[in-house]
Amino acid sequence: MPETVTRTAVLSACDDAGSGRPLLLVHGWGVHAGFFRHQRSALAGHFRVIAPDLRGHRRAYRPGELPTVPMLADDLRALAEALDLREALVVGWSMGALALWRALAEGLAPRVAGMVVIDMTPRVLNGADWTLGLLGQPPAGPAFAGQLAAAIAAMRADWPGYCPRVARRIFAAGHDAERQALMDWCTAEIAGNDGATMASLWESLTAEDVRHLLPGITTPTLIAHGALSQLYGPATADYLEQTLPVASRRAFASSGHAPHLEEPEAFNRALVRFADALPGRAPASVTVPTSPA
Repeated sequence: MPETVTRTAVLSACDDAGSGRPLLLVHGWGVHAGFFRHQRSALAGHFRVIAPDLRGHRRAYRPGELPTVPMLADDLRALAEALDLREALVVGWSMGALALWRALAEGLAPRVAGMVVIDMTPRVLNGADWTLGLLGQPPAGPAFAGQLAAAIAAMRADWPGYCPRVARRIFAAGHDAERQALMDWCTAEIAGNDGATMASLWESLTAEDVRHLLPGITTPTLIAHGALSQLYGPATADYLEQTLPVASRRAFASSGHAPHLEEPEAFNRALVRFADALPGRAPASVTVPTSPA
């Protein structure tokens, strides 16, 4: 796709509000910018909050397009250039972190002062030399290849029917009324996607392996990990802290894969503290308001 078309597409699917240090919020697979609603509402008075829908999702969906993670990384670089972002804090949740790691390694880094990784691994699939991918997933082999192919076929055949299993694993296990309401909302929002598009991205996501890029990413990084994540264990966060050159971690005791949704006030405070320690701009020095439900 020509660069000018890419820029137009990403800008048209992006919310941009507030002033101060740019805060770029990059969502994960199957969701959209609205999943950062607590950050957008609470932090827009202190940051320039930029929240795009990634290619293939919501406003960035184009019929027949089959996006890949490298395409998303290219889009993020184009967006940062089009908006002339400088000294930005970037937040990548799940697949969003994977796309940002690629983007940072491929030219985005000079525009970024810091990164927050929300519950992600550099390689989703487990294998003979890697056990820090998805929890409960067997190593790669013929049996797993069949499972993966069946999952992708199910996405294409009945995406709305597939969505509840996606939503269930996003949050910490448990079914209190508040979590159930959040899960119901999440399921309905995910169902709004196109199954073929999501299957294409899932194929790309599971093919990615960016372990070799991490030692060269010198961007200061905060690793935000849900202690009750059903997708990635604490050893994955340990690996990131040890492998990224400048990294620290923060566990969220009551969260699964989405601490920015499950513990939004605590997450926002951690984000602001991390931003305050970054070079280049005056500290935010803010009292983070309570996010609306």
